[in-house]
Order: sequence, then C-alpha cells, then structure tokens
Amino acid sequence: MTKDAFTPIERAVLERITEPAWLDLATALIPAGQPEAENPLDPDEPPAREEGAALYVAGLIRSYGFEVELVAKREGRPNVIGVLPGSGGGPSLILNDHLDTYPAGDWSAWTETGGHPFRPTRRGDRLYARGTSDTRGNLAATLLAVRAIREAGVRLKGELKLVYTVDEERNGPDGSIFLLDEKGLSADHVIVCEPTGWTEPDGRWGMGVAVANGGHALVEVTVRGVKTHLWRPDTGVNAGSKLARLIPRVEATAFAHEPALRAGGTPPLAAVLRVGAGEPRELQFTPDRARAVFGVVGLVPGHTAKSVLADIEATLDAARSEDPDLIVEARLAPGSLFVSATLEQDEAAQPTAALSQAYERVLGAPPRLYRKNAFNDTIRFSERGLPAITFGPGEDGWPPVNEYIHIDKAVAATRVLALTILDLLGAEAQA
Repeated sequence: MTKDAFTPIERAVLERITEPAWLDLATALIPAGQPEAENPLDPDEPPAREEGAALYVAGLIRSYGFEVELVAKREGRPNVIGVLPGSGGGPSLILNDHLDTYPAGDWSAWTETGGHPFRPTRRGDRLYARGTSDTRGNLAATLLAVRAIREAGVRLKGELKLVYTVDEERNGPDGSIFLLDEKGLSADHVIVCEPTGWTEPDGRWGMGVAVANGGHALVEVTVRGVKTHLWRPDTGVNAGSKLARLIPRVEATAFAHEPALRAGGTPPLAAVLRVGAGEPRELQFTPDRARAVFGVVGLVPGHTAKSVLADIEATLDAARSEDPDLIVEARLAPGSLFVSATLEQDEAAQPTAALSQAYERVLGAPPRLYRKNAFNDTIRFSERGLPAITFGPGEDGWPPVNEYIHIDKAVAATRVLALTILDLLGAEAQA
C-alpha cells in the first residue's frame, strides 16, 4: 500500500487508522458489559443482558456525530442504531456487528489471559480474550473506520447506519429479527463485520468475503426404555445404553443436499452437543428416558426443517429395523430456531464489488469469496432481500477458550472498511 495509490481524502482517512488506535478501541470494547453479555445458545438458559455494552458503544458513536437510538424488544437488551445522514446523491449502507458473546466457560482454562477471559492480553501479533474474534475486535474495526472518516473531515454523500445488535448468538429474535420485522430497519447495502479471517500453515493470511451463509438446526433425539432396579438391569430396557449406540449413527447421517454451489462449502454435518439420561435421586434405577441434542450445520439452500428431520428419521429407521426394542423419536430442539441457508450475493454487484476492490488496494490481491458455515446477522438481512455480505479480521474458527484476533489483520480490515465506505457512499471534503 503506497501513498500514491490513494486520493487526498483517502490518505487523510487511512493515516488515522493505526495499530495503537485499533488496540485502544478493542481493549476498551472487549470487557464492556461483561460477563452479562454472555449469551448461551441453549434454549433453556437465560439470555444475555447487553445493556452495558450497548450504552458504551452508543456513547462512542454519539461522539462521532451520529444520531443514536437504543431500541429494545426485551428489558436489558437494547440494540444500538446510529445514523449519519448523507449530503445527498449516495445510497445507504448498514455496518453491522453484535454486542453479545458466547460464554467464556471455565475461567481457569484461559491460560493466555491469566485466568480472566475478559482481560485483553497481547502476545506478539495476537490479542487474546473472549470477544476478540467474535466479535468485538471486528466491532472496533467498524468504529475506527468511521471515526477516521469523521476526524478527517470527510462528508459522505450517502447515509451511513451503524447497527449493533443483541442476541446474535441465539440467531437474532431480540436483535436483527426484531429490528427488521418490527422496526423496519433497511438500507441499500449491508456489511456485517464478523470473522472471515484465515491463516495458512506457511504463515500467509487474509480475510475472505462471505457472500453466503450455511444454515443449521438443533435436533433433539429421545430414546425411551423400561426402568428397572440397579441390581436387575437384565429385566428392563436401558434408554441410556441405546442412546449411546445411536449417537455415532446420527452423527454419520447422510443429509441429502444440492451439489456444491458457486461459493463452495462443506457437506452438512451432525455433532452431538448434549447428552442426558436418568433422573436426580434415582441412581438405584436404570434410565427409562435418554436425550441427546445434535447440531446440524452446513445446510445449503433447499434444506428445510422437514428435510433435515426426514434424513435423521431415515437413520433412526435403520436402527429400529435392527433393534425391535428401540423406541426413539426426533424433533427440533424445543425453543430453538431452524436457520435456512442463503443464496450467494453477486460478486460483481454491491457491496461485494466495492469491498473486494478496497481489499485488493490494501492487501495487493483479491479476497477469497466463500460460503460461511456459521450463523451471523447477515442471514437475517439476506432473508429479507437486502444485499448483505460478511467481512472481518477475526479468525473463521471459534476456540472455546483462549480466543484471539490477529492485530495486523484487524488494522488491515479497518482500512478496507474505510475505503469501502468512501467508495460505496461517495465522499467529499468538508467545505
């Protein structure tokens, strides 16, 4: 990236995007409102309360000159919407990120941060803590890109909306779904700044542009048996034992799916997430009921809840034919949402074209376009017909502990985002 490659307006913006500036923002954002913002996917667990993080972010974007509104479906969970009206003649753009994180789990396992998951800790080029990669390190990139534009005295022709949602980790009912369906949120283009980073074994790295997302489902499989006394297990049907034999078969289910789409992707996979058998205070008895919850990921367009359950039912039918005592049923896990896959955005259309061009100008090569095998709010925007893509410096992989983000990727991504905003919305120097 050379100075001569950029216009005076672009140079004025880019010179304000530095490693110290991103680090200052990220290290302040990561612990904001934590651990209250932890949001487990489990339908039977209480949701997050992102209010602390929302208030902190709202204060920042107000200081950048945005009109800010806090909009909540549920008490303690305000979504943040910041609007910067354009001077006229440009389209509108939503930059989106989310305020909740997945839970940190056992704090003692966070060896890179001294046993405190919300203490940002730098080690070389990596910044460790819960939320660094998913997604407050990415959020810092959006905020710094916008701050740099404002500090450089640039006036945007199109309208810019900063939309920071709650409840993304639970597929968006109190966040993106609420804003889109009940509050009429809309724009001409959407960029969701979520992890798309990659690193090769030889050290080469980059960030993809996710032009589509895979879908997923949570499926509950329940086995029923006949309870018997501990001393006479031969007189009953142990539901726990039967479920244990079923788990690898369900995980090996062949899900019918369309051929690989243009953006690629992996075949759908099932993995057991939770297993339970027996009741409290009944160790004297064998279990007459056992339950497992499976995550089915990598769904492509055309997959439905009905088709996924039918494929699993075929696996169970094969098991029933071999075991006349097997009583088993499958359903979507109560309280969970089935998430459909999205179609690919056109790589030659906006916002993909502008972001790809900005990426090549900053990093010297075009980005990889791909289908992201994970949920993020991009899906909710795409479902409602808005051109939405995903791009961000976080690693497209989610460590349960010792989560990290590469600092050099974060700075590069911030520059890419800033150039994309200028290109998409149009820019002129303040008079």
